[in-house]
Formats: sequence, structure tokens, C-alpha cells
Amino acid sequence: MSGPSDNKLIATALGAAAAGAALAFAAMKLSQREEKSHLKHTSQFRDPKPTYIYDDFQNDPGEDLALRRSGSEAILLPHNYEEKMRRRVAARVAVEDDNMTPRNSVTVQVPATSANMGPGYDCIGMAVDLWTDVTVSRSDKFEFTVEGDGAEDMPKDETNYIVVGVKAAYKAANKEIPPLKYHCVSRIPYARGLGSSSAAIVAGIIAGLVLAGHRLPCWGSEALLQIAANIEGHPDNVAPVIYGGIQIGIHNGTRWTTERAPCPPGLQLVVFIPDFVGKTSDARSVLEDTVTRQDAAFNIGRAALLVHSLCLGNLDNLKWGVEDRMHQPSRGSRLYKYLYPMIEAAENAGASCAYLSGAGPTVMAFTSGASGDIFTQREKERRDTAVAKAMMEVAETFGIKGRLLVTNVVHEGARVVKVDPPFSSGGITYRDNI
Repeated sequence: MSGPSDNKLIATALGAAAAGAALAFAAMKLSQREEKSHLKHTSQFRDPKPTYIYDDFQNDPGEDLALRRSGSEAILLPHNYEEKMRRRVAARVAVEDDNMTPRNSVTVQVPATSANMGPGYDCIGMAVDLWTDVTVSRSDKFEFTVEGDGAEDMPKDETNYIVVGVKAAYKAANKEIPPLKYHCVSRIPYARGLGSSSAAIVAGIIAGLVLAGHRLPCWGSEALLQIAANIEGHPDNVAPVIYGGIQIGIHNGTRWTTERAPCPPGLQLVVFIPDFVGKTSDARSVLEDTVTRQDAAFNIGRAALLVHSLCLGNLDNLKWGVEDRMHQPSRGSRLYKYLYPMIEAAENAGASCAYLSGAGPTVMAFTSGASGDIFTQREKERRDTAVAKAMMEVAETFGIKGRLLVTNVVHEGARVVKVDPPFSSGGITYRDNI
């Protein structure tokens, strides 16, 4: 039997346990109140405007919590560069309120692009050194003028993608769009498979953001890419327009994202541009609704080899890396009879590879050997002239009129080249004194 001393010991133990439980419960409630207070505080900074901030940790909230925990206990690994940038800007808000002064006029340069690159249907594209200038100015009425390539074919009303892009920018800024005057100096062939529509979209968005005096978050969100890709429906053109170079873009289930693939040195582009327009809608209508397992495996392997060849600079493998069974066979047999004969002729003349640019009708060939300014280099060290002649001979055989362009991959994307009032002020001068 237990004595009085034992009963006192038991009572003391029970009391200590109860006190510990009470303290733990109180600490938990205090933590919850602090968390609610924190959420309430941060919500004061959240703007009801459309959000372009995306959370990539939906499937692993534990990783999200670990990365967002402040203090030395949070471990950031080398690949967490986007989270590092989030911490540098110190706050995640719906749309950044770091607005700048609204502008009266802005001129934006945008590059041409070549999408698909064979097997990379709707996901791989590159920027081409061929630029269009778009100027948008405040006005008392709507006006749209065009000069240059495609001036007669391009719409000059609010259906033009430049106007669509400007409207999207003002919507993101949560501002009413004023009357604007548009002028386009078009050097990108219109509706030829060189990304004229994507260039127009991005030019419009950038011009609209500058005029509205608004900036968007990039790191961890790529808000400009989200707006542009949502309008276009895929990232293979708009990503290289924005960032330049060769881009691999996907939708990760939460947002559009893109990464740059390396471009081998000495690469040149030989481009055959037919005189006729190729509508993307027509080029998509000839595609099959289903893909066989064999063709899917073929394209997966070619896309992997294409990226691997670019990473290693192995130009010899590019001719296999750009092979495709998803879209080029249908388009070549039904729309562009010259496609495969021109690809074969270009490769036989020394091209590393050739493929249908975008939805066509343009054919793009890669050549190598360029070093510095090509007009100071011996021509026999390069293959661009021989490849261009071979492609033109095929075009003549099929009775297709067009022109040859020799250019390069451009590693910079869209850029503001003129603005009123200028950004350069207070002792800080930006490129070209813009």
C-alpha cells in the first residue's frame, strides 16, 4: 500500500504534467496569434490587381516553409537562386508597386524569332538578329501607321498584337489606357514563320508598361513572360523575344518558365524567306490530331539530342537533332513541297542542319565557321554562301520566289531604345542615353 508521502509524490507529478501541458497549449496559441498577425500585416501590402506571383512549391509545402523561414536556420542551396532573389527584394506582393514616372512616348526594338527548331514543337525557339521598331506615344485619338515589311498586310486597328500587348500592360498596371498613337517600322517578315506576332505582343507589353509607369516582378515569377505567353498560347517565340538567345520554355503546372540553352560560337543563320504569307492557323490545321508512340519517342530523342548538341557545341549532330515527325512531314507534304528538298540541299552544301522555321513558310539553315566580322574573313572558311545558293536553286526549281538572308543568333532580347522623358537622370546614364 502507498503511504501519504507516495500520494504527495504522485500529486506533485500530476501537477507538473498539467502545468507543462498548459504552457505548451499557451505557446501554441501565441504562435498562432503571431502568425495571424503577420498574415494580417502582410495582407495590407497586397494589391487587388491581377497577380503574376506564382508559388512553385504546391506539391511540397515543407520545402516551401523551409525556404521561406527567416534567419540562419534556413538553408539555401545553390539552385535556390530565385528564392535568394525573393529575399533580396524582401517582399512578395501581388503586383509590384515600385512604379516609375509615366512616360509620354517610348520606342521598343524587338527581334525576330525562329520557333520549334525541328522537334521542339511549341517549346524551343531562338532570337534572330533582325529587328522591328515600335513607337507608342500619348495622343488625343487612336492612330496606327506602319512602314516596311508587311505594311500592306498588317492590321491597323485594335486587333493588331501591338495594341493587344499595350492593353495587357495597362491591365496589369490596373490603369485605364489613354488614347495612343502607334508607329511600326517593320523589318521582320510578316507571317513568314519568324515570330512577327510574338514580337508585336512583347513590343506592346513593354511599351505599355513604360507609358503607364509600371514595373513587374521577374525573379520567381517572370511576369512579362506570363502575360506574353498567355496571349500567344505558348512560349517558344515570346521567350526568346524577351530574353534573347535559344530558349526552352514550358508550363510547369503553375506558370510559364524558360531557360537558356547555349549557342555554339561561329554559328550563322541562312534563311530562305518565301514571298507568300503562311498563316499559323492554316499550318496547324494540317497536323494530325494524334501522335503514335513511335513518333513520340522519335521526337523526344531528337529534342534531347538537339539540346545536348547545343550544350556541347557538337554541330555534327545538329542535323539529327532537328529531325521531326510531329509537324514538318504534314506541312512539307501539304503546304511546302520544297521543304525537304531544300533541307537536303542545304545540308549537302555544308549546312550543319536545316528545318522549317515556326509554322513556315521560311526555312532556316545553320552554318559554322564565322569568326568576327565575316566581311573581313576569307569566304572559303565559311559555308553560308554555298548553302544560300543551294537553297535558292531548290526554290527556283519549285517556282518559289523569295529572298535569302544571312544573319546570326542574337543573345539580347527586346529593349527600350528611346523614351520621353528619358530614364537617364541624376548623374546616372543608361545605354544609349535613354
